[in-house]
Amino acid sequence: MFIGHFAVGFASKRWAPRTSLATLMLAPLLADVLWPVLVLAGVEKVRIVPGFTAMNALALDDFPWSHSLLMDLVWAALLGALVARGAGGRRAGVVVGIGVVSHWVLDWITHAPDMPLWPGGPEFGLALWNSVPGTMIVESLMFAVGVWLYLGATRATDRMGAVALWALVALLVISYAAQPFMGTPPSVRAVVVSGLIFEAVSLAWLWWLDRHRRPSALAHGPVL
Repeated sequence: MFIGHFAVGFASKRWAPRTSLATLMLAPLLADVLWPVLVLAGVEKVRIVPGFTAMNALALDDFPWSHSLLMDLVWAALLGALVARGAGGRRAGVVVGIGVVSHWVLDWITHAPDMPLWPGGPEFGLALWNSVPGTMIVESLMFAVGVWLYLGATRATDRMGAVALWALVALLVISYAAQPFMGTPPSVRAVVVSGLIFEAVSLAWLWWLDRHRRPSALAHGPVL
């Protein structure tokens, strides 16, 4: 998944309207934020195998600490507790926790069978990545719904609140549409470093644009 994870972050604003969009987006991206760091540290491993799936050439041989279901539940509990103890409150903590775990669910749908239940445990995956059209249709629909929910949950307080949002949406869509045509990455290091930079820039951008928007009357949900 790529923009599918961003879709979850955008949609989360509907149920945690007073929590920063950057925090809500960090939740579904957390596994992919941890993964490059662990790869650079030599804790997790990935290989570049041209044609491994139709969508990308990454063979994710060993990434249980960032991507196993058990560890995602642990990261969800930790990040959710931090948010709940802060200004977000219990509702935001639950929303953030769900966002973290959503990463495993969405990757299970797209990945080859490499998503572990726990470190050293059995691995699963429905391999949607073997179909470029299927992957792009599913993620694009998710992203459209996520942005639509965010738009319903917030209102721009100035022109920047609208321009910054649509500029980021355009960047994400263009980056995603180009993915099948980008060819084989030059190295694992290039993949993980560029991923970290992209995620850092995206989260900073999300924090900034969300400060130029406010919750709308539609931003509500069942009490958690």
